[in-house]
Amino acid sequence: RGLGDVYKRQPLPSRHLSAAVTAPPRCRHNTLLQRYFQKNGIVFLRLCTRQRHLITFSDKHAQHCPTQCCTFQILFVILQANYQKNKRKLMEKIQMTTPLVEMDGDEMTRILWKMIKDELILPFVDLKTEYYDLGLPYRDQTNDQVTIDSAEAAKKYGVAVKCATITPNAQRMDEYKLHKLWKSPNGTIRSIMDGTVFRAPITIPSIHPCVKNWEKPITIARHAYGDVYKSVEIRADEPGVAKVVFEGKSGKKQEVEIHNFDGAGVIQGMHNTDKSIRSFAHSCFKFAIDTKQDLWFATKDTISKTYDAQFRKIFEEVYESDYKEKFAELGIEYFYTLIDDAVARVIRSKGGFIWACKNYDGDVMSDMLSTAFGSLAMMTSVLVSPDGKYEYEAAHGTVTRHYYRYLKGEDTSTNPMATIFAWSGALRKRGELDGNKALQQFGDQLEAACFDTLNDGIATKDLVNLMEGVEAKAVNSAGFIAAIRERLEKRLA
Repeated sequence: RGLGDVYKRQPLPSRHLSAAVTAPPRCRHNTLLQRYFQKNGIVFLRLCTRQRHLITFSDKHAQHCPTQCCTFQILFVILQANYQKNKRKLMEKIQMTTPLVEMDGDEMTRILWKMIKDELILPFVDLKTEYYDLGLPYRDQTNDQVTIDSAEAAKKYGVAVKCATITPNAQRMDEYKLHKLWKSPNGTIRSIMDGTVFRAPITIPSIHPCVKNWEKPITIARHAYGDVYKSVEIRADEPGVAKVVFEGKSGKKQEVEIHNFDGAGVIQGMHNTDKSIRSFAHSCFKFAIDTKQDLWFATKDTISKTYDAQFRKIFEEVYESDYKEKFAELGIEYFYTLIDDAVARVIRSKGGFIWACKNYDGDVMSDMLSTAFGSLAMMTSVLVSPDGKYEYEAAHGTVTRHYYRYLKGEDTSTNPMATIFAWSGALRKRGELDGNKALQQFGDQLEAACFDTLNDGIATKDLVNLMEGVEAKAVNSAGFIAAIRERLEKRLA
């Protein structure tokens, strides 16, 4: 109470004044306390404001106290203890022992990447990373070797965080003056690390799914190896015969005619391996057990009687031999169906299960699910390798349209949620593997600060029109990240 007038003139977070403002209102020394804090307290209050609360207490405050009443002594001790506690929190960054593998990216997501690091990570964490620039110009400069090096680094250190990157097409080749059409960096990384990509929507109470009967999130388990992402292609520019030929090391040879062209056309060859499919199956069944959710798996083996049929066969073998009893014990279910039937079932479902898909199917369906649950920018994505290596990323692209506007100096409201959650997930996993609880907790608090911001109605434009039950306010990307930082600081105080 004695600090009331001062507090109004120099507003500060209440944590610094809680002890003072709870001074007994009828204390016989209240006037002396008021005069003392107005005389001495206003000095440190001003320093607090200007120096972010990093002020210095000295013994002279106690020695020259105008009264030795117990109230003041208690107040001083509490204030000093609170100050020292807050000072340590503000000055001491969370330490890391093992670096993250940081994979930078392209266009608007590269801009957001730096903003997130500068505003939400570096002020609080003594960040250690092994940095790889996966921006398209540098990939072209290194003949894509940087992508391979980053994947090997992820295998070495165990946890990576990746920004969205461009997979170039003919238009991008001209735009960036590329030497060649480089393959998808995600495809390259996933081929090296193997494993499964798990994608789940980020949900909040004020945004309801487009499918009204969805009550729980649906997780996509996407096979991360092979298929079209490791395919080879030929442009047939004249009549001729296309064949698939396999020459075994034993000398056995298999040859199948694909098509007898009577004119120009295109040819594509895909592959997968039993080892990778089996790893995919194990990852899916383990994730289902860990999360206690049903597991659905779908392909098109009625058409692809060898390729897709092998996926189904391996999944059934793995389930029967290793997981059937555990699934029964937990009361969860595994079943297989055709991909078109699975789509219909998903739409009619209430959600709350894992949908395992082949590589391309998972790519497409994860975008459909994220949009139906709210936004492409509201989807987490993590690649989990069979030997327990992790790569966290956003599930969306580089937001090219916003980037072109940004280059013109126009304001953009790009949703950074998925990229923030890539960072929070990677930091939390790094903390978990290193036994670093502070780092784990920071990942949790960063995500909680994001939810606090959205629940307060502050959001980027893609979400504002979807929000119900709150007074939504659209802000630009910088404003959204600033709002998250404000709430993060409160949580960490």
